[in-house]
Amino acid sequence: MPLFNRSKKRGDSSDNGQDQDGGRKKEKGSWRKPANTAFKQQRLKAWQPILTPKTVLPTLFIIGIIFAPIGGLLVWGSSLVSEMTFDYTTCWNQSSSTSLTNLTFTSMPYTYNLRSSDSGKTITPPTFAYYYNDLAPEDQKHSCYIDFTVVSDLAAPVFQYYKLTNFYQNNRRYVQSLDTSQLQGSYVSPSTLSGSNCDPLSVNADGKAIYPCGLIANSVFNDTFSGFASSDNFFYNFSQSGIAWPGEAKKYSATSGYTNNLDEVVPPPNWVLRYPSYPNASSIPNLQEDEHFQNWMRTAGLPTFTKLYGRNDTATLPAGQYQVLVYMNYPVQGYKGTKSLVISTVSWIGGKNPFLGWAYVAASCVFVFLALAGTIRHLLKPRRLGDMTLLSWNR
Repeated sequence: MPLFNRSKKRGDSSDNGQDQDGGRKKEKGSWRKPANTAFKQQRLKAWQPILTPKTVLPTLFIIGIIFAPIGGLLVWGSSLVSEMTFDYTTCWNQSSSTSLTNLTFTSMPYTYNLRSSDSGKTITPPTFAYYYNDLAPEDQKHSCYIDFTVVSDLAAPVFQYYKLTNFYQNNRRYVQSLDTSQLQGSYVSPSTLSGSNCDPLSVNADGKAIYPCGLIANSVFNDTFSGFASSDNFFYNFSQSGIAWPGEAKKYSATSGYTNNLDEVVPPPNWVLRYPSYPNASSIPNLQEDEHFQNWMRTAGLPTFTKLYGRNDTATLPAGQYQVLVYMNYPVQGYKGTKSLVISTVSWIGGKNPFLGWAYVAASCVFVFLALAGTIRHLLKPRRLGDMTLLSWNR
């Protein structure tokens, strides 16, 4: 009897679903249950299209028809750009000319990707000559003179780039090899730099801090290019301001954090040609104004890349024969790379790069081909929509 009474009491409690106070009893684990809404209970209205030949084939045709003119427009925009590349890597290996008035010119690797209106014009192959001047400053001893032809007038703006190959700036350790606090003007002690991301170029053998530290800063491109001189004494100059993205200067400080601690800081090893030491505060470089440095610190994602060196936004570059002087200090043959001077114009699409346009054209061809193949297949061997006899278990 007691057993029966216990069961009855337990049954009464569960049947009523109420506690002793008459309130609704909270079920065990109900706090885990999501709210009873359409979103949380996955009851939102949805449209699931049925892919039929009448919907798929016209869609493929439409996409193909849209992509074709877009691709053609992009290819046409790229064809308005003229680009000339002069590879002077091996200029260093040539025999030095006896004097500047008797330069020995030899052929050099080059590419001319001219705008479509100039494609049929005759190009005189460019040449280069090497000259070693033992009396010049250390960073100007090795000179390379490049003679080249501009086949037609190039309207402003005209850009001057340098191009490197086989240089992997996207290496993880290389990308991390800097100290942002140091670049922004903060004082970072040698003991703090030692063992940081800047290693092995954080401090020198004497325990002095390297400014700016790291692999990126140490490997900055240090060849220099002159303007273009023609045979009739016309000189075409390039400005070296406005070559970096506007926001890049904000990443750097105009003054160094070591102005009061010059005995604790030294230049990077590869900067000794320009900065043998920091004897006073004014000798420390202003990284906020050095746009070449800012461009270099903006690392490239691919091993072949170009970086802007100079620009002329006002004057047209007339057709003719020109010579450019390059002071060579940057070694590339040690890692089997190359370095080149690039001269380019721009159009509404940007620089010379027809890849995107041809990619659109190729995609258009693929879509149209699939649409035609599907149409032929549907006409030759159609199938009824929702035919139950085609189910695998009905065959």
